[in-house]
Amino acid sequence: MPSNPTKLASLFAQAQAQIQLPAGSSSSSAAPSPNMADSTAPSLGIISYTSGSRDVHCSPQKLKRRQMQYGPLLHPSYLYASHQAKGALPDPVEEEPPLFYLLTTYISYLILIIFGHVRDFFGKRFKKEKYQHLIQQNVGLPLTSDFDSFYVRRLKERLDDCFSRPTISVPGRYVTILDRESKDHNRTFKFTGTTTDALNLSSYNYLGFAQSEGQCADAAEEIVHRYGMSSGSSRAEAGTTDLHLETEELIARFVGKESSMLFSMGYATNGAAFPSLVSKGCLIISDELNHASIRFGARMSGAVIKTCKHNDMRDLEHLLREEISQGQPRTHRPWKKILVVVEGLYSMEGTMCNLPTLVELKKKYKFYLFVDEAHSIGAIGPRGRGVCDYFGIDPREIDILMGTLTKSFGATGGYISADKAIIDRLKLDNMGYVYAEPMSPPVLGQIEAAIRTIMGEIVPGEGDERLQRIAFNSRYLRLGLKRLGFIISGHDDSPILPLMLYSPAKMPAFSREMLKRNIAVVVVGYPATPLVSSRVRLCLSSALNKDDLDVILRACDEVGDMLMLKFRPDEHPRWKLEDIIRKGVMDCKRDELED
Repeated sequence: MPSNPTKLASLFAQAQAQIQLPAGSSSSSAAPSPNMADSTAPSLGIISYTSGSRDVHCSPQKLKRRQMQYGPLLHPSYLYASHQAKGALPDPVEEEPPLFYLLTTYISYLILIIFGHVRDFFGKRFKKEKYQHLIQQNVGLPLTSDFDSFYVRRLKERLDDCFSRPTISVPGRYVTILDRESKDHNRTFKFTGTTTDALNLSSYNYLGFAQSEGQCADAAEEIVHRYGMSSGSSRAEAGTTDLHLETEELIARFVGKESSMLFSMGYATNGAAFPSLVSKGCLIISDELNHASIRFGARMSGAVIKTCKHNDMRDLEHLLREEISQGQPRTHRPWKKILVVVEGLYSMEGTMCNLPTLVELKKKYKFYLFVDEAHSIGAIGPRGRGVCDYFGIDPREIDILMGTLTKSFGATGGYISADKAIIDRLKLDNMGYVYAEPMSPPVLGQIEAAIRTIMGEIVPGEGDERLQRIAFNSRYLRLGLKRLGFIISGHDDSPILPLMLYSPAKMPAFSREMLKRNIAVVVVGYPATPLVSSRVRLCLSSALNKDDLDVILRACDEVGDMLMLKFRPDEHPRWKLEDIIRKGVMDCKRDELED
């Protein structure tokens, strides 16, 4: 703990005291054999809001609610500490489906486009009176043209029931979905009055901290009583509280930088940062698959923007050499600054940046390095410190570390961490700091409690358990899906597992079939991915346990056979499901996942 205790530290100490085991009870339990039935296996006994030692003393209703939000750990062998051996990150193997499936994918889009244009052609002629009626009522015509809205009307609308499903629960181990139906081809929806409890593979709640009870919820509740719900002003005026300063100091210490600053929105963190970092006469080199917020912020800055191939360090070095030698367009003057921007973990591909090679290039070519850790902070690394922790690299080697607090920490907003001089400069003219409403006090309480849990300052042991659970879950499910015959992209330790679907018709089919089996997934297509690279993005969480992963494997096996989704090339042998479950625990802990 820090030498100078904070206001929240006393609250955390009180919360810890309240969750100690009663006198005479033990905080540890005998470790069962891995072959025991998982449904009866006790947890590790860590004194926390997620372990079985507390659950023994609560009512059945409360126990059920807790385990709906965060599943019990079934055996100590279902833990793994993610790490990367020294050296550059090996490129993930990019597998392609047989040509037949790519060809049928293109044909599917062609059929959809042809039928969509035919419907538009006859619709304009037989329903012309509808538009005339709107004009007479001074309603006017749509703001977008028919061509601009074609994709939304004729393609996306067919699978709108797979998106924006309303929920009425914590996004934990299970999520409760409001059932709805449509009788006009997804133009409107009507609630049926029923709900579905589904295993949650669709939320960014990587470490399971988005719970309705526990040390994080207790801290947020206490902060509401002390500070209320809002600061009522921007940070530059009267909206800065001691909680903001305390949380910024804690985040800087957590990520290993001198200073940090908070933003109330993750997207706006990038959108507002780049205009304060670079300007006209500067160069931004961006990975081609960087998030939309990075592209937006880069365009707002006025700097020249160049893109390099995704995770291709040779292409990046070639571009650096060319731009340094040629300088600015027309004048050929040297660039004022060169800023290379990458993501720690790419949310659609499940790949990590090759940070060791990036650091080597930085030392060689003297550029500034910006790493977006929106999905990697808290989710990877043996201590949950993101890609620097995963690769064993000193965070001081990276100039700017950006991250969001909406994912691993179960809160909202984002942060930028860097040297104090950089942060002080950003605070002068950053529109996300000067004009925006600051982060609300209860959210700050949630963030502090989550970070201090990961660091072991409160509820010792729980942070390590959560980190090791998500690492095991990610590797176990990835290996199992590969052995079933699915094409899964990304690196082994990534908690994001993109399962490739390709055909547009298989997106809604996969989502609906999984929901029938009480599993909630997110399907992703164009424009978030290339047109013919539709996929389902499985987001893993430490809230899931091995029983849940086996249920998911069984469901994917059934749906994969039904929809012909097992595209993996024949040189990779397919395993039987029971063999995958039996051998997966040991096999997923190898340094490199082998089929």
